[in-house]
Amino acid sequence: MRTFNHLSPPESVTRNRILKSALRLFAQQGYDGTTTRDLAEAAEVAEGTLFRHFPNKKAILIEVASQGWVELLTDLLTELSGMGSYKAVAQVMRRRMLHLHQNADVLKVCFMEAQFHADLRDRIQSEVITKMTDVAEAFFQTAMDQGIYRPMNPKIVAQVFLGMFAVAGFSQSTIMPPGTAITEMQEMAEGLADIFLNGVLAKDPD
Repeated sequence: MRTFNHLSPPESVTRNRILKSALRLFAQQGYDGTTTRDLAEAAEVAEGTLFRHFPNKKAILIEVASQGWVELLTDLLTELSGMGSYKAVAQVMRRRMLHLHQNADVLKVCFMEAQFHADLRDRIQSEVITKMTDVAEAFFQTAMDQGIYRPMNPKIVAQVFLGMFAVAGFSQSTIMPPGTAITEMQEMAEGLADIFLNGVLAKDPD
């Protein structure tokens, strides 16, 4: 009888499975409420395998949160760079923010756990926020050079834009209750986009 050796999955596949399982458990149970045994069982690996890929549980948390932020903001900035008009930034914000519910676990882990782990905040700031702000800054500088946006410090504009996107994510994952109507989420997205583009002051009469 011919036999086949059982081949273990590629290391990258195992690593990704660990990260996906960790994201789900951290969102459901919290970081402190999740043990490495929980993580190993959810990912269907031995605890030893877990530590072959990551030195400790904190390293898994940091990787999950930073990777999640990179994916969220990359999607946002990619859509910005591909749009036909700089004025369409409002539509981009609406679409991205309305899709945030698909990333509820990432948002919950990023916002809730970052409050308690300084090393996680530092990693997100240095490896994610700073780099993404540079990309957004270049985008808004181009719009200013073309006269579409009024001259301002593009870095501040980029920080405000990404900050409003983050506020929307925080609101949707913590302030807005589960089951919030899509119309309410759309109203929030449109409101933030309008504030970003037009401010809150009434226009002076001609």
